[in-house]
Amino acid sequence: MSRLFLSSSFEDVAQFFPDVVDKDVEGKTACLIPTASNKDKINFFVNSDRNALNGMGIKVSDLDIAQASEQEIGGKLDEADFIFVSGGNTFYLLEEMRRSGAGRMIVEQINAGKPYIGASAGSVILSHDITYISPMDSSDVAPSLDGDFAALGVTDFSVLPHVGNIPFRKAANTILKTYGDQYDLRPISNNQVITVIDGQTQILTA
Repeated sequence: MSRLFLSSSFEDVAQFFPDVVDKDVEGKTACLIPTASNKDKINFFVNSDRNALNGMGIKVSDLDIAQASEQEIGGKLDEADFIFVSGGNTFYLLEEMRRSGAGRMIVEQINAGKPYIGASAGSVILSHDITYISPMDSSDVAPSLDGDFAALGVTDFSVLPHVGNIPFRKAANTILKTYGDQYDLRPISNNQVITVIDGQTQILTA
């Protein structure tokens, strides 16, 4: 059964994570996938999330799926106790997940019960389709998608991150108005997290 921890900003809600996995996380390992941030000039949030993991005693191993081989991706995912997909451009992340095969492997790991942590794009990518995030992220950086924005399809809802938070406040409001009738949007601020534990969904606020 799946255990999902879907945030906008992991460092702001990290205190809730041990309860989701229902065990002491100290000494455990996380495979951190920073790939979505490759196209961002500002990517300090990856280090912030890494520091939050380290602060709980979790050992972090980075995996850029844009550079790694399929064998390396599979090995690192298998070895880790947790999978962490950080923020950035969701369309670029989807493009690389398809190209590398990482998306398929991550879904398999989630279905096998491995806890998954998403931050921003890492949360959005679990939706069935990410078209709705276009006011927040540009699809121009992922030309090979060619308008096909079907994503991992792990959740039956779509996370809308950074609601009420600068600099994404306007984009989030546009998404709610434009796509609110087409998607089961779950809006969360940087201080909130959606947890899914064995099919039970909850929103926690720090």
